[in-house]
Amino acid sequence: MVKPSASLKKGLSGWIAWIWKQEGSPGIRARGIAAGVFCGFFPFFGFQTLLGIGLASLVKGNHLLAAAATWISNPFTYIPLYWFNYSVGSSLLGPNTGLPDINQLNLLNVWEQGGDFISRLLLGSSVVGSCAALIFGVISYGLFRIRQRQKIANQGRLESDSNPPRFNPQ
Repeated sequence: MVKPSASLKKGLSGWIAWIWKQEGSPGIRARGIAAGVFCGFFPFFGFQTLLGIGLASLVKGNHLLAAAATWISNPFTYIPLYWFNYSVGSSLLGPNTGLPDINQLNLLNVWEQGGDFISRLLLGSSVVGSCAALIFGVISYGLFRIRQRQKIANQGRLESDSNPPRFNPQ
């Protein structure tokens, strides 16, 4: 079994601490994460972050968390993620027409096949991104609510510790 290095653990714990420190209610932060995850599933390289921030604005989510969550797709996950999205889109649209023989290619066929490929990829990205955004949004909302309750409980304990009951001899 491979043990994570100390620097990896430190980096991951720092990243998680950064998430906890983001401002907003649990709902605002969860909507930001959901918006970023949704936009991260689309193959708009270089624009996913901008789209995530824009969508977070529409749903009144945290912009920084939306930008960070778009990194669900990154150079390590591009191929499997977009292949899966394409497969989902293909299963929803039915069998693919297939690639023609090189001798049958003409400009019209290239445009038709490009449109077929893009429609399958975008449909799959929409469906998979919506499901993932819902899952990540609900989970993060639950975690943010738990964290909020813990902070409130800890503040109550700290206040009661700093104001001990006074002895009043009467």
